[in-house]
Amino acid sequence: MLPMFLAVADQTIVATALPAIASSLGEIERASWVVVSYLIANTIAAPVYGRLGDTFGRRTMMFFALTIFITGSVLCALAPNITLLTLFRVIQGFGGGGLMTLSQALIGEAVPPRERGRYQGYLAGIAVTSNSFGPVAGGYLTQAFGWQSIFLVNIPLGILAMLFVSRIPARQGDRRRTTFDTPGLILFMLFVGPVILSLEQVQRMELGAIPMALGLFAFGIVALVLLAWQERLTSSPLIPPKLFRQASIWRSDAMAAFHGAALVSLITFLPIYLRAVRGLSPAETGFMLLPMTAGIGIGSMTTGQLVTRTGYTAGFPSYGLTGATIGLALLAFFIPYLSAVQIAWAFGGIALFMGTVMGVVQVTVQTVSGPRLLGTGAAMVQFSRSVGAAFGTATVSAVLFSILTARDRDTATLFGMIIERGPDALATLDPVRHALVQGEISDAFHAAFLTVACFTAVGAWMAWTMPMRRV
Repeated sequence: MLPMFLAVADQTIVATALPAIASSLGEIERASWVVVSYLIANTIAAPVYGRLGDTFGRRTMMFFALTIFITGSVLCALAPNITLLTLFRVIQGFGGGGLMTLSQALIGEAVPPRERGRYQGYLAGIAVTSNSFGPVAGGYLTQAFGWQSIFLVNIPLGILAMLFVSRIPARQGDRRRTTFDTPGLILFMLFVGPVILSLEQVQRMELGAIPMALGLFAFGIVALVLLAWQERLTSSPLIPPKLFRQASIWRSDAMAAFHGAALVSLITFLPIYLRAVRGLSPAETGFMLLPMTAGIGIGSMTTGQLVTRTGYTAGFPSYGLTGATIGLALLAFFIPYLSAVQIAWAFGGIALFMGTVMGVVQVTVQTVSGPRLLGTGAAMVQFSRSVGAAFGTATVSAVLFSILTARDRDTATLFGMIIERGPDALATLDPVRHALVQGEISDAFHAAFLTVACFTAVGAWMAWTMPMRRV
């Protein structure tokens, strides 16, 4: 759980510190690369660690990942400029991708299938809680000790994680799979990097960024086609095609992707709604997000316990994502009539339903993959969730920006400023214009919440059609 916590929290803890980093190192226009570089490296690393863990043993690879992660953290704290900080974040991301993948795979290796649901529920709860913990911790550490502290705090936690991992019994990997698919890795990098960069361009909410985004996305799709061709030819593929011939696996990966799209979109845009439309302070916004954070954690752990006790798997996300879809659709139309407290508890209930997914997905994939490909299967779930999260936030951004642009280009520009600088961008407006902008943004969020409901609806369909429903 501790390596999982480190990897997930580090994705969000830096976001709060970006203004302080830009102020200290300069080049504010390149500050977003500090976040994007980690995400790209993390996403690329996931299947690599899954593959190497299957071959050389997962405990050994966890030590390796922790070492890279800690080294990258130290280098980030010592970085004298944005360029080197971005490079060191890539190193840190290559470690972080291993922490997330191997944490899941080690559970699958050490725990019988029937018991995995309980432990995967714990991991899922930690992963989602870390998403909300990161910004709070990042803000506090930056204010109290400087931005370097958000990286230095990883050192004692990483060393403690190494001590915990050393107590896990060592198990030999499958040394028959010693050939590494280097061409596949290169093509995978050429797919992931451009696609995530294109989605990041979309989130900028600038019309001038669209051609670049489309070009990068097209390049990534070409690389994906070549990757699929390469994986069919090689005898030791990075991403074995036979995994995706199993309906339970590709449906689980798709469910993870759409669940990640919905959840990360809510975590990203709900605070913007509460601050820009409802006028809440940062502290009040953080407090209002607590029910959602708690709901995901409780839902994940409860589902894990139920899977262990009953053996049933896909039924829980089938009903859970259906309930989340209904709740989001209702909120899209009735949220203007609710108080901030009622909104917080409504999203807490939706999060409780959404907590039924990740533990079940991992149990399903690990059971169907079998011991030889357990790490690779776990890695593809993580990869699917990461890409889904990037796709979801970019899609919701595009929906918001398109609706605002169609109604009022000035409001669309202001909303882009809110995303970059927070609701303080509205402080200079006169009261009448301020109220008008808030109303237009509120109307656009109706479509945003319906978009998130579409994500959960597709996830629910994947869950209802899952062939494997019991372990």
